[in-house]
Amino acid sequence: MTQADFLRNPFPTAQEVPGGTPEGPARFFNRELSWLSFNWRVLDEARNERVPLLERLRFLSISATNLDEFYTVRVAGLRELVREGNGVPSDDGLTPSEQLMLINADARRLMGAQQAVWNRLRRAMAEQGLTILEREDVTAEEMTYLSRYFQDSVFPVLSPLAIDPAHPFPFIPNAGFSLALELVRDRDDRRMQALLPIPAQLARFIRLPGTERFLRLEDLLLMNLASLFPGYRDNGHCAFRVLRDSDLEVEEEADDLVREFETALKRRRRGSVVRLKITAGAPERMRALIMEELEVHPDEMVEVQGLLGMADLSELVLDNRRELLWPGFTPRVPERVQDHDGDMFAAIRQKDMLLHHPYETFDMVIRFLAQAARDPDVLAIKQTLYRTSRDSPIVEALCEAAESGKSVTALVELKARFDEAANIRQSRRLERSGAHVVYGFVNLKTHAKISSVVRREGDRLVTYTHFGTGNYHPITARIYTDLSLFTCDPALGRDAIKVFNYLSGYVSPEGLENLSISPVDLKEDLLAMINREAELARQGRPAAIWAKMNALIEKDVIEALYAASQAGVKISLVIRGICGVRPGIKGLSENIRVKSIVGRYLEHSRIVCFGNGHGLPSEKARVFFSSADWMGRNLSFRVETLVECKNETVKAQIVSQIMAANMADEAQSWILQPDGRYIRYLPTGRDDLFNCHRFFMANPSLSGRGTAGHRDVPALTHSSD
Repeated sequence: MTQADFLRNPFPTAQEVPGGTPEGPARFFNRELSWLSFNWRVLDEARNERVPLLERLRFLSISATNLDEFYTVRVAGLRELVREGNGVPSDDGLTPSEQLMLINADARRLMGAQQAVWNRLRRAMAEQGLTILEREDVTAEEMTYLSRYFQDSVFPVLSPLAIDPAHPFPFIPNAGFSLALELVRDRDDRRMQALLPIPAQLARFIRLPGTERFLRLEDLLLMNLASLFPGYRDNGHCAFRVLRDSDLEVEEEADDLVREFETALKRRRRGSVVRLKITAGAPERMRALIMEELEVHPDEMVEVQGLLGMADLSELVLDNRRELLWPGFTPRVPERVQDHDGDMFAAIRQKDMLLHHPYETFDMVIRFLAQAARDPDVLAIKQTLYRTSRDSPIVEALCEAAESGKSVTALVELKARFDEAANIRQSRRLERSGAHVVYGFVNLKTHAKISSVVRREGDRLVTYTHFGTGNYHPITARIYTDLSLFTCDPALGRDAIKVFNYLSGYVSPEGLENLSISPVDLKEDLLAMINREAELARQGRPAAIWAKMNALIEKDVIEALYAASQAGVKISLVIRGICGVRPGIKGLSENIRVKSIVGRYLEHSRIVCFGNGHGLPSEKARVFFSSADWMGRNLSFRVETLVECKNETVKAQIVSQIMAANMADEAQSWILQPDGRYIRYLPTGRDDLFNCHRFFMANPSLSGRGTAGHRDVPALTHSSD
C-alpha cells in the first residue's frame, strides 16, 4: 500500500507553513500555473517506461496539442487584459502581467523538456525499426520514390511566395506552418526572400514504401526547391509556426446567431499572434522580417532546437505495431441489454442502468437514440449537443426521427470552443430534416448532457432519459471516462423536460425534484450540502466528502471545503487537471487531500459523494454526478446539471466501485502537496500497484448486470441491494 491509496491510507499529518495559516490570496493556487502542472504530468507519461513506446509518443503529442490550445485561449486572454491595462489580480493574488511572466518561464521549460523526450523516444523508436530520416539518410532508390511522391502528391497544392514590394508578406493562419527561404539566383547572385506555406492537409511524415522509415515533409520540400524556385539555390532557411488568439467575441444582440458565429470564426483565424516558434539558427534578416510582419514581441518568440509542431507526432502512432501500443480492449455490452435482445427501453424499464464509458460501450447511447428514431411508439425526442463527431450517428438518428414525423428538438451549443463550425453544419443538417433547432442562451454556454425520449405505452406516456457527464461524441467516448445514466424514473423525466423548456423558452424551471442546474441553483445546492456535512462533523457524527472532476478553482466552493475541513470533514478529491485547493495545511486544510490520475484513459466524469452522517463509503451516502467542474464558468455562466442517484445499485456502483477504485489507485496517481508540487510514488520493482483503469477493464459494472447477477463483480467496498 502506497501513499497514493486514499481508500485505505489515513490522512497525512498536516504541515505548518512559514508565516502561519495562509490567509487571503495565499490560500489558493494559480489557475494557469496549475494547468501547466497538469501538462507536465501528461508529458511525464511520455517518459514513463511502464507505458508502451508508441503510447508514450501519443502522450508527447497530446502535451504539445494541450500547450497550443492553452496559448491560443488562456494566454491570449491574459495578453488582452494586459493590453487593456487591467491589473486586477486573480484569486491567488497574481496580476495578468505577473501570470504571463511565470507562464512564459514554465512553458519554455516545458517545451525544452518536450524536445528532450522526443530525442529519447526517437532513439527508442529507431531500435524498434521506426526511423525518422535526415535528408542525407535517404537512399537513391528512396529518392526516386520521393521525387515521384513530391510531383504527384505535394507540388500541386503548394504556393511558393516571393517576398518583395510587389509581393507583401502573406497572412499565416492560426497553427500555420511555413518555411522561410533566403534564395540566390544562379545567373547573377541576386538575393530573394520567399515563403513556402505548408498546407495542413498534407501528411507531416512521409512513409517510404515497404518500410517504417519516415521523412519529414519540410525536408522533402527542401530537397525539391529547384522545382519550386527554378534557377535559384538555397542560401539559408528556417521553419516557423504561429499560434493566434482563438477566443471568440460574439455580439450579444446578434439578430442571427449562426451568421454571427460564422463571422466570429473568420475573426478567430485572423487573431493576433500569441506565440511564434522558429527553428534555431534562422538567418538574422529573415527572423527579423518574420517578427516584424507578424508583429511579434521578443517575449512571444521561441527558438526551437529540434522539431516544430510536435502535435503532428500522432501520425507516427502506427496501428500495425500492436506490440508497441496498449493491449487491445473491446468495451463491454451490458448484460442486461443482451438479456433483452438489444432492446434499450426494456432494459431501462427493468431498472435504472449506469454505464461507465469506455469500459461499457458508448454504442448503447447511440442505440438508445437510433431505437427511438425507428420506434413507432416514440412521439418526441429532445437532445442537447455540445460536441459530437463529424459524421455523428447521434445526429443521424435525430434526422431519421424528424424525417419519420417525430417531434425532435435539438439544443445545439454554438459556443463549444473549436467545434463551432462543426456544430453550425450539424444544426443546418438537422433543420433540413425537419428538427426544431434551438441555440440556448447567447450569454450562457449549454454544457449539460441530456436526452429525453417520450414513448406511448398503453394509455400513458413514459419518458426515458439519459443523463451524461461526457459529450455525445462516439470518438472521444473511446478514451474519456464518463458516466451515462439511463432511467425511466418519472421525476427525473419531468426534471429533464423542464430543463429543455428552460433552454428553449428561457423560463427558469421551478420544482426540480432530483436535479440542480446552473446558473439557477447548482452552486447554491452544492455549497449547502458541503456546509451540511460540516455541521454533521460539528455534531460529532461521521462526515466525509469524496469528489472527482477535471478542475476545481471556484473560490466560494474552495472556501466551503476549507471550512468543512476545519469542522472535521474528511475530504478526498480526485482532480485531474486544474486545482486551486492547497491541501494538508494545518489550520486551513488538514482534512483535505488531493490526487490527480493520468493514465491510459482521460478521467472526465464528475462525481460527488456526501457521507450524510455515515462517513464514506456507505450505503446511506448521497451520491451525485454532474456535467460541471467546480469552476466559476460552470457554476455561474453555463447551463449544467447535478443529478442525484437514488437507485441503490447505481449508488453502490458509483461509491463502492468507481469512486473506491479511483481512491485506491496507486499506479497512475499524483499527490498534490501543500506547496503545489505533485509527487508520484512508483516504487522500483513494484508491478502490483493498483491501477483503476485496469480494474475497470477487467471487471463488469454492477448496474449493467443481468441474469448473472453481480456475484462475479469483485468489489472494493460494494454491497448488494
